[in-house]
Amino acid sequence: MHELSVCQALIAQVERVARENEARRVVSIVISIGPLSGVEPRLLEHAYPLAAAGTMAEHAALVVETPPVRVRCRSCGADSDAQPNRIVCAACGDWHVDVTGGEEMLLKRVEIDAEPAAVH
Repeated sequence: MHELSVCQALIAQVERVARENEARRVVSIVISIGPLSGVEPRLLEHAYPLAAAGTMAEHAALVVETPPVRVRCRSCGADSDAQPNRIVCAACGDWHVDVTGGEEMLLKRVEIDAEPAAVH
């Protein structure tokens, strides 16, 4: 399952962020998965508990946001949303478009529980 290896890489990145910020644990992880990213959000959510087991993120909530596919039309210049299976300009219907969003998988936010600073 491709999503398991993606999830393992995500957890490695989250743990690096948590260590850099002296976290005790990760509370939540927010990611954005575009419809054209090649990652299936539902499968990633199923792989998450396995990838997170035994890590600082083991009990963290995983929040998956799904942005729309965005295109810029080469003919009329419009920026618009498109369907993943029908990538055309919403303004004029032309198929000469550049995809400007919806291909990404981004780690947007990591909420951690950090150690309080030592008081001397």
